[in-house]
Amino acid sequence: MPLDDAEGDLQRFNPYLQGPFAPIAAETTALDLKVVGEIPKDIYGAYYRIGPNPRVAPKGMHHWFDGDGMLHAVHFENGKAEYRNRYVRSRDFMADAAGALKKGGIFSRSVDDGSTTVYKDTANTDVVCHAGELMALWYVSGRPVRIHPHTLETLGEETFGGKLPRNVSAHSKADLNTGEFLFFDYALYEPWYSYGVVSRDNELVHFTTIDLPGPRLPHDMAMTENYVVLMDLPVVFTEWGLRNRTWHIHNNPKLPTRFGVLPRRGEGKDIRWFEFEPCYIYHVVNAFEEGDEIVMYCCKYVDNGRPLDTSFGPYAPMVDVLALRARLTKWRMNLKTGAGKEEPVDDAISEFPVVNLGYAGRRNRYSYHVAIPDLATQLFDGLYKYDLATGARVKHAFDDNCFGTEPAFAPRVNAKSEDDGYVVVFTQNADTGASEALIIDAQNFAAPPVARVRIPQRVPLGFHGTWANGSEMRARA
Repeated sequence: MPLDDAEGDLQRFNPYLQGPFAPIAAETTALDLKVVGEIPKDIYGAYYRIGPNPRVAPKGMHHWFDGDGMLHAVHFENGKAEYRNRYVRSRDFMADAAGALKKGGIFSRSVDDGSTTVYKDTANTDVVCHAGELMALWYVSGRPVRIHPHTLETLGEETFGGKLPRNVSAHSKADLNTGEFLFFDYALYEPWYSYGVVSRDNELVHFTTIDLPGPRLPHDMAMTENYVVLMDLPVVFTEWGLRNRTWHIHNNPKLPTRFGVLPRRGEGKDIRWFEFEPCYIYHVVNAFEEGDEIVMYCCKYVDNGRPLDTSFGPYAPMVDVLALRARLTKWRMNLKTGAGKEEPVDDAISEFPVVNLGYAGRRNRYSYHVAIPDLATQLFDGLYKYDLATGARVKHAFDDNCFGTEPAFAPRVNAKSEDDGYVVVFTQNADTGASEALIIDAQNFAAPPVARVRIPQRVPLGFHGTWANGSEMRARA
């Protein structure tokens, strides 16, 4: 994907198009992968990881979030592993490939082309398993894209039988216990939220809207057995951005952080807001009910304290914002008294949290996060396992100059406890580009991986991942 001289001169400042982040061109299928160590026979399912991978060399200013979505997956069965990667062929991906797309990325002006989005929907942010298939989701709220769980071929845009009113945001939740899919949506330039429930049979069974005091830019939500938690956060569009419908955001010091608790089948008017000191939250760890209280763990963003690094040229502000600095924090919201409480859990910098999905929305004890060194870009040098009951953490360090992305928890077949299983993660050697899928014993977390699965091509660093048990997937095509 060579750049011409003018574009190359611009893009050389963009770290998210270079080195371990640089896109790859090939869509690959590799069977019976080479392994260092031994893949346990009791790991059965697949680890998926999605991220941005521009199909063609970007022209003009390019945000990391604007790259075309690409899925990478390793399937495990009977002590063997297979690797595949495929582009997510969203409607906008296909229109762009045909030269018919009018919309650009978030450095460009928004375009109303009659569809449900005003920027190019890359479907590159999040991936969940629901109703036996995958759904690729986009952080600005777009149409979910259905993906075959084994071949990774795009099956089409998901509208839940034609009943989806508008869009679905990344970090909507699949509930493994009920089979439901709980989703939220927001309008970039209008003051409302929406929330819906899709059954295990892929039927939209509940939908409601929530009025807001102004347009908002939430990134995640939480669920419990009986409630969802929606977020009203103080990072919003500037007046100039709203007036010109352009991606121009800031931290509004006049706004608090608010969490809205809504029954899972509740109407928008039933939401209860809890107000806290201003902060921004990218990612929820988990939430659950404890008596009259909702307990929610999140990674709370803190100012990275860095001056703008001018070596990144025009990309310095983007690099500054993307230098994730977040700390594990707990919030309590009492539904009886209306009281709220915020409690710091740990001061280590960590993000991209995952849990055993069988405990999502239920009381859990363990979570797994990426460990973030003090660097300018999103390079993760290991993983933390947190004991949420005590706040203790254990680190699994990657090899020198190796970096990873969001892991997933893979429960052992016939698991006996919450952490009875493995943590799976892609890593890449920044010197050689060699990539592996590590299988880490969750109960012996600091130890070397039980297996290193060699990936036959470089896996660029990217965004979010998930695990699907073999029993969740539909029969192979």
